[in-house]
Amino acid sequence: MFSKILIANRGEIAVRIIRALDELGVASVAVYSELDRDAPHVARAGESYLLGGSAPAESYLNVERILEVVRRSGAEAVHPGYGFLAENAAFARACEAAGVVFIGPPASAIDAMGSKTGARALMRAAGVPIVPGTVDPVTSLEDAQRVAADEIGYPVAVKAAGGGGGKGFRVALKPADLKDAFEGAAREGERFFSDATVYLERYLRDPRHVEVQVLADGHGNTIHLGERDCSIQRRHQKLVEESPAPEWIVDDALRRRIGTIAVEAARAVDYRGAGTVEGLLDVGDGSRPPRYFFLEMNTRVQVEHCVTEMTTGIDIVKEGIRVAAGEPLSVGQDDVVLRGHAIECRINAEDASKSFAPAPGRIGSYVEPSGPGVRVDSGVRAGSEVSPMYDPLVAKLIVWDADREQATRRMLRALAEYEIGGLTTLIPFHRALLQTEQWARGETCRDLLEDRGWLEALAFEQAPVGKGGASDEQQTVERTYTVEVSGRRFDVRVIGPPGAPRAAANANGGAGAGAAASVSKRPARAARAQKSRENGHGDDALASPMQGSVWKIPVRAGQQVVEGEVVTIIEAMKMENEITAHKAGVISELPISEGDLVRSGDVLAVITDAE
Repeated sequence: MFSKILIANRGEIAVRIIRALDELGVASVAVYSELDRDAPHVARAGESYLLGGSAPAESYLNVERILEVVRRSGAEAVHPGYGFLAENAAFARACEAAGVVFIGPPASAIDAMGSKTGARALMRAAGVPIVPGTVDPVTSLEDAQRVAADEIGYPVAVKAAGGGGGKGFRVALKPADLKDAFEGAAREGERFFSDATVYLERYLRDPRHVEVQVLADGHGNTIHLGERDCSIQRRHQKLVEESPAPEWIVDDALRRRIGTIAVEAARAVDYRGAGTVEGLLDVGDGSRPPRYFFLEMNTRVQVEHCVTEMTTGIDIVKEGIRVAAGEPLSVGQDDVVLRGHAIECRINAEDASKSFAPAPGRIGSYVEPSGPGVRVDSGVRAGSEVSPMYDPLVAKLIVWDADREQATRRMLRALAEYEIGGLTTLIPFHRALLQTEQWARGETCRDLLEDRGWLEALAFEQAPVGKGGASDEQQTVERTYTVEVSGRRFDVRVIGPPGAPRAAANANGGAGAGAAASVSKRPARAARAQKSRENGHGDDALASPMQGSVWKIPVRAGQQVVEGEVVTIIEAMKMENEITAHKAGVISELPISEGDLVRSGDVLAVITDAE
């Protein structure tokens, strides 16, 4: 076993890995950006080192800097968690070249499964069923139009070859939609995965998203840990996961079949470590057996690995670390027994009543639920800043009970206990969803997630900043703060008047100073938008529902638009968000430009009634 491991990640997954290392008796090394100086994972680790600026490219994606910290700290291995560099084959090779173990599969397996087109070809050759569509990349819009019309038919899914997590995935319901879908998928592929290559698949209407957890070691052992049902999604990103799938959806025979498919897929690329084979389950109408198609393989630990741990009793993170150290799996396939039912709710900083718009901000009071069968994986605490710079995931709330119905009741109880002051989250959404008939029947709930009226009718109230919140926290006169010497973090206990430690942190280039600098760099457009807002345009003003950057403006001043037409696309918290016209009319003012930073409430456009 290793003596020291560096975690090349942040947030709740970093804390999760540190806990596993503590239990294995392995020293932990955390890394952090300037924005994450006071983050829980930084304080939780045995050692912590500054990587660089708040932008991921300056910190969590800075391979050279991470490997430098590996050398300085003496870490023998790197755990990438998920996101950032977790599925980056070049990083895995860089670790190997530096004499450091990459806790994950071989770079060859990452390469094989990282390209969705390559993975589809590989799986088809291995006899694994894939969703009908192209195997080779589609290189032009004209080719896409021909393939969609002549070979696949509509609706068609356009996917980035290197995509994942809902990014680089667009759907064309009819031929007129294909241009936007093709360009959007390519754009996101280039932006998030440095690969604009796309391919086409038949779009399955309302399939179930069923995935299988696999574990493999270097001694020839590959097993699966049953399935997770992750069908409740918005914009192809997961919101609720459960394990196992509802028994009337996946029975024992189907479980064995899709488990075999997952194992075959892992063996086809000589996989090692923890991974997930994702698939689409076409349940059908009862006139034929369900059809299961390989979708993709995530060559890393999954966000939702927790529900599988709860139903199997197997620590997936520890198994991955042991495998990387050369040990065999501690369990065989016959040892895997599913007990009870587990549900996970992703607690994101989003406002579901506004089409799940990102809602970054500072957490005030913070109280996690507890009690029998309740688990919280979080990377925040009272006073933590949820930044638009990173993913909107605040925490994962996981419960276990004897069956799905009882697990649902336990989740509702835990959600009611969860207090996150001063921040808009999905807690009210989850409470509402889990009380619907659709959830009770085990449906995908897509009708609800696409029903703006249902979402807006729910009482989504932002928790007050007051009691126990950030303002109260500032009155505390005895706390532990941090200082840095040569880029390494140390904790210092400070007793003094309120505000003094924060002022000192700012003077030393802390998070406060960084925030001030970012504000000072806001373009002059912000002032123009603010002035436009202050002038008042009544119902004519289209206000930004979020903070972010303007990615694209497909309209122009003077153009006539219809209600629901896309006016601009704002990138926030790693997501592209289409902002649509709230009414029909003429765009009389358009005080934004591509690349501008906007705040929630800034005027994006003024739409006046057409004469």
